[in-house]
Amino acid sequence: MDAEALRKTPLHKLHLELGARMVPFAGYDMPVQYPGGIIAEHLQVRSQAGLFDVSHMGQLRITARPGHDAGAALERVVTSDIKGLAVGRMRYALFTEVSGGILDDLMVSNVGDHLMLVVNAGCKEADEAHLREHIAGEVEIENLASRALLALQGPAAEQALAQLVPGCRGLPFMATAFWTIEDERCFVTRSGYTGEDGFEISIPGHAAERLARRLLAMTEVKPAGLGARDSLRLEAGLPLYGHDIDRGTTPVEAGLAWSIAKRRRAEGGFPGADVIRRQLAEGTARRRVGILPEGRQPARDHSEIRGPSGRAIGEITSGGFGATVNGPIAMGYVESAAAAPGQALDLMVRGRAIPAKVVQLPFVKHNYKRR
Repeated sequence: MDAEALRKTPLHKLHLELGARMVPFAGYDMPVQYPGGIIAEHLQVRSQAGLFDVSHMGQLRITARPGHDAGAALERVVTSDIKGLAVGRMRYALFTEVSGGILDDLMVSNVGDHLMLVVNAGCKEADEAHLREHIAGEVEIENLASRALLALQGPAAEQALAQLVPGCRGLPFMATAFWTIEDERCFVTRSGYTGEDGFEISIPGHAAERLARRLLAMTEVKPAGLGARDSLRLEAGLPLYGHDIDRGTTPVEAGLAWSIAKRRRAEGGFPGADVIRRQLAEGTARRRVGILPEGRQPARDHSEIRGPSGRAIGEITSGGFGATVNGPIAMGYVESAAAAPGQALDLMVRGRAIPAKVVQLPFVKHNYKRR
């Protein structure tokens, strides 16, 4: 895409000021790294705190029309239990289609009189159209495109945010709150995409740079870009839409069946329910697994996976260098018979077989604050 045609987040000028290397991503001009490099940013998030601009993500407000229930309406297009989601809590959910494939993954928060959704940048227009097609008669759907979204991630995230909002210390993982920050009403969730403790802060776009500068002035916080975001989520075993999950994968194949509550499994009522419930009962032909290559050579996306007999049994969907584990790591799909931890594999990289084994995800233990 031509640079002039790329959209810009409210922090674009700040990224340039900080010396970021910018790349096209989901139609936006986004920072992939800053002068210190991806590994330094990755390790900063694991040890202190990093600040990510995720304003390219989609933010939607769903409000019930008179006589309707927003949770019940949303349940018709996602696999998760939304009616049972308590006020002030958030939940991971999946949009599915009739084949059982995943249209997108998203976060849903119950704010009381409405639901807040955060969807992936590359799917946000399609997601909004999907909602309008299927449930617009029951809910009002508001696109919050004027708001920015900042992700403060790392073990020192609480210490940093507490300098602005002391009450953040009492917010547990997957909980939400409205706080006034920089004289603006912000919607804050204790969540993230790195496996570390942290917060995502939705703030009016005109105030985003002011908040970012306040946070970056703190000794615990440094900027982090898309490169570190990707390596951190890979170590945390978190799937990326368009790589590890898509319309050709089901929640069961992807190892995301945990997100489908017992009631939803029993009742169905979401697209692809028959396919997904059958897979829950009978299993699947393939499964997403963690893969640990030997040596130092990473296996990138689309690398072929072979079993001990030399037969192709799958493909890498995400691969790279894990700075915390100090070595190459990967995720991919293999035949279910080869999905047990410890299973020996070969990864085909530039025509050469690299020995590897299946390992339990995540590669790095999650560090969420659950209480």
